[in-house]
Amino acid sequence: MNIKSYFPILDWGRRYNRQTLTSDLIAAIIVTIMLIPQSLAYALLAGLPPEVGLYASILPLIAYAIFGTSSALAVGPVAVVSLMTAAAVGRVAAQGSVDYASAAILLALLSGVMLMLMGLFRLGFIANFLSHPVISGFITASGIIIATSQVGGLLGIKTEGHAMPDLISSIVEHLGQANVYTVMVGAIALSLLLWIRLDLKNWLARFGLPTGVATIIVRAGPVLVVFLTMAMSVLFDLGAKGVSLVGQVPQGLPMLSLPSFTTDTIQQLALPALIISIVGFVESISVAQTLAAKRRERISPNQELIGLGATNIAAAIGGGFPVTGGFARSVVNFDAGAATPAAGAFTAIGIAGATLLLTPFLAILPKATLAATIVIAVLTLVDFSTLKRAWAYSKADFAAVVITMFGTLLLGVEVGISLGVGASILVFLYRSSQPHAAVVGLVPGTEHYRNIKRHKVDTVPGVLSIRIDESLYFANARYLEDLVINQVAANPGLTDVVLMCSAVNVIDMSALESLEAINERLSDLNIRLHLSEVKGPVADRLSGTEFLAHLGGQVHLSQHQAMLAIAERRLAAPTDDGWPLLKVI
Repeated sequence: MNIKSYFPILDWGRRYNRQTLTSDLIAAIIVTIMLIPQSLAYALLAGLPPEVGLYASILPLIAYAIFGTSSALAVGPVAVVSLMTAAAVGRVAAQGSVDYASAAILLALLSGVMLMLMGLFRLGFIANFLSHPVISGFITASGIIIATSQVGGLLGIKTEGHAMPDLISSIVEHLGQANVYTVMVGAIALSLLLWIRLDLKNWLARFGLPTGVATIIVRAGPVLVVFLTMAMSVLFDLGAKGVSLVGQVPQGLPMLSLPSFTTDTIQQLALPALIISIVGFVESISVAQTLAAKRRERISPNQELIGLGATNIAAAIGGGFPVTGGFARSVVNFDAGAATPAAGAFTAIGIAGATLLLTPFLAILPKATLAATIVIAVLTLVDFSTLKRAWAYSKADFAAVVITMFGTLLLGVEVGISLGVGASILVFLYRSSQPHAAVVGLVPGTEHYRNIKRHKVDTVPGVLSIRIDESLYFANARYLEDLVINQVAANPGLTDVVLMCSAVNVIDMSALESLEAINERLSDLNIRLHLSEVKGPVADRLSGTEFLAHLGGQVHLSQHQAMLAIAERRLAAPTDDGWPLLKVI
């Protein structure tokens, strides 16, 4: 066992130098500035006190620096996982209670253990059950839910629910209780944050600021909005006017401990923890691999599972909640020049410093500012173009996206992603249960065989060649049987049928029984069944059965050799149909 594969820090740490240190420190400063308001906001989104967001941004980052393989991935609280945390924990305990915080910590612990075990047992392939269109639909729907859930914070009213019907009903019910001062603060914060994201960089460029300096100012924009609204809070005594403020935030670092829990709580949180683990891993690995490709770096999915598992266990020990790699922060980390995972560790130090020094000032921060921060952050999650692309490319994928999206919007995130997984599997089963198969003929002047419907090819009377473009297993075994028999019925006078298996990677027991049935029925009709271009592993599996001993024809190395062998056989025993194969070949 190579210990470096489990502790990547031992590999990149040997090459660490002053240049990489400088790059990592610069990236850490920028990401820290960005992460502070996001951590506070995502903690509130998860239904937790704001300081918990800071706690979840310290130890997890250090853990990832030790176990992670991406030089640019920035882990910490993210919007979708925070929403899923609120939905899961809200069914176990009342928001604001000690049990609620303990359940969130336990959720992080369970998620961490599951991710770690998945990595150790090399189960990264599980994430493949979530297709990209389904993930895109889920994230878009989650972004809409998250933005809607923050309307209450922007209006100064209480909202409840984790799906659109409940949220909209709650907003309508309490709309008359909106606080005008909260609305003003929220509107100002939203406007400023939107302007910072869309136009501030261009505005600074007109004043001749270097691109690097302008980028740093834009990244620091949300922090500036935080300070501005805190100043407004003091200047206009917004707390006395009914504006909800963050309130007293404990100063200092969290105590390292694990939550108390019961078997019943574990049972209630186990499935949500698994869903959060898979969704978080898919989001994280997608970002990590995208950024790694730009630097020609290698990402190990199974080690990433271990790294993310370690980050969530660290989050639980440090009093946080489930975390994963965030898209926006990772891109910022990448663009800022992060050279190694150490940039995350330096970011953790910055967040720890903020926890020690800045928390006393957060008491006067309007919660509407944090709501505005979340709304602007999740704008990038909403992407309806997926629906258009899916409709144009594949109606089955479109159906899976729609089921996921509307399932999430109407029934909540956990049901939505579960429906997405189910839809992905159903689409796969549907496609593979009706595999593409083509009657093929010889392309003149070559030894290649192509679909008779797509190419001008030569065919041979009395010989039917079918190319199968899918592995054969229980779901499509009967389809193949019906296809061959129907083709034989439609082509009287056949003497040979050749199944071209160049695309067949697996033949399971059900498919083998169907092949045996096809061979038997063709034998009854005096038709020989042949196989061509059978892959080695498939041939090895067939050689251990009685099928080849009873095969009416032969197994041929290539389709062309099969046709030549059939021609030689027919020349040796000519039939009444005037065999013209030699003219074709």
